[in-house]
Amino acid sequence: MSRISGRLRLLGAVAVGITVVGTASVAAPPASAATPVYGEDFSDGLGTFTASGSVRTGTYGARLSGSLSSDPSMVSAPVDLTGYGDLTLSYTRAASGLDLGETFTVAYSVDGGPFTVLESARTATGAVSFPLPDSVEGGDLRLRFSLDAGSPLETLTVDDVLIEAADGGGPTDPPTGSLPPVDDVTEPGPYAVTVDESAGPGDDGWLVYPTDAGRDGVDHPVFVWGPGAGSDPADYEDMLRQWASHGFVVYSEVSSSNGAYMVDALDWLEDRNASPGSPLYGDLDLSEVAFGGHSRGSLGTFDVADEPRLETTVHVAGGSFDGNGPDSLRNPALYIGGDEDFATANMERDYTGTDVPVWFNVLDGTDHILATRNGQHIITAWLRWHLADEEFRRTPDFLSPGCAFCGLGDVRYKNW
Repeated sequence: MSRISGRLRLLGAVAVGITVVGTASVAAPPASAATPVYGEDFSDGLGTFTASGSVRTGTYGARLSGSLSSDPSMVSAPVDLTGYGDLTLSYTRAASGLDLGETFTVAYSVDGGPFTVLESARTATGAVSFPLPDSVEGGDLRLRFSLDAGSPLETLTVDDVLIEAADGGGPTDPPTGSLPPVDDVTEPGPYAVTVDESAGPGDDGWLVYPTDAGRDGVDHPVFVWGPGAGSDPADYEDMLRQWASHGFVVYSEVSSSNGAYMVDALDWLEDRNASPGSPLYGDLDLSEVAFGGHSRGSLGTFDVADEPRLETTVHVAGGSFDGNGPDSLRNPALYIGGDEDFATANMERDYTGTDVPVWFNVLDGTDHILATRNGQHIITAWLRWHLADEEFRRTPDFLSPGCAFCGLGDVRYKNW
């Protein structure tokens, strides 16, 4: 798995006055490398957590406030621990103003089972770290922070939630998906690539695909790509080849803001999959399809994002002009912009209006033209996650403060 950056936070001093179930330790710089599995610093709201009662977020993290009517709590979405071992949970917390008999509680649940208490106390401050038991390995872990207090002035503040697998505790081989595994998405994949420059419904598109498609019984996911205005598939050849080398069958033709050509291309690919004379005969996985594009290609993707055969969409340097582009989204979406790109303001507006799960990176040192090239490896990892079922990429590559691509720009995400 690619590790573009490792911005892991080092946690500080030991807390006092706590009651724990299990063994807590002082959070300190790790003696050896660790693999981040999940992280949340609440810099973009609650992130993967959902809350009940009085919970707000800010630069301080997430703050739960007491109430006479309902005790506040927040619970994380499931964290997939498949393939990871020797796990540790760390976080910072500060309890303020709690009276005798009032407590905060930190607990975890595995695979929807009952919650097990890690920490319950009236007074605590600073960072703490807990080794998680072997019984959580391979399961879906939920975290819960709750407060039993009667006054809004009585609070629990939580920040820098981090689950890590110790060095050697993660998978020794990449977890399996539907495509051959890779160690690094920034490198070409395991397939040689063939390019047909006279393909598609009008014989004017590019079909870029693994030369030995179907090797070892693999069915290949499909990615339809729309170039930016004034460009054509040749301007993206290195990127189309990169994605095909990872096992995706990629089709591209001159784009339009009307995405009907993408749907037509997918229909054509379905015909190729069913045609005995086609080099792709029987080798496509038509349940795993993405549309995406750069600039005008992104606009066309928005136009047909409600196509029922899609699993995800990719939007690069192409925010909608009226802010209504996200209205047609039905599946998780990837947004990539640039800090020197004139289209980023529109993408920011689209992000605000997006109701599906979305991940957005405004890349540093990137203008409108360079956005796809600078973001191509993010797209590779995204496609491997959403089309090739590499679920292990969810948290370390994307949905954590120290994610693999977080060092490339300003990252935000929501609705997961």
